[in-house]
Amino acid sequence: MKQTLLQEKYPIFVTEIGKSETTYQTVEALVAYYQAKIAENPKVHFIGVFDHYAHTRKIEGPIVEGMSAAVDVIFCFGFAIPTPQMLAVRPRSIGIAEMGDKFVISFMEAPMQPANQAMEAWTLGLRNA
Repeated sequence: MKQTLLQEKYPIFVTEIGKSETTYQTVEALVAYYQAKIAENPKVHFIGVFDHYAHTRKIEGPIVEGMSAAVDVIFCFGFAIPTPQMLAVRPRSIGIAEMGDKFVISFMEAPMQPANQAMEAWTLGLRNA
């Protein structure tokens, strides 16, 4: 898993998983996997799935060549609300893009380490699963 800055300001984690490296072969299967992981933790709440690809096609926006699907699994790790400003960095989402023979999984760094650790573990758990 690689940690980087997107557009020089958004701290993200990203990994590419070849379809040969996992038993999950569709975006729908990956969504179900993440939903199950979210459901295992009573402090995490599943919100929904946003089909970013369908939305972008509908509005005739540009889509990177080779992408055939793109969704965001949306959920919240909100253990507490220490300040009103915390709402700006919630909820969380994990992006799943299908790019031919691989998936690109990404998420923005969370302001609390347990959330980052969980999202990273969930994502790395896809390999050879």
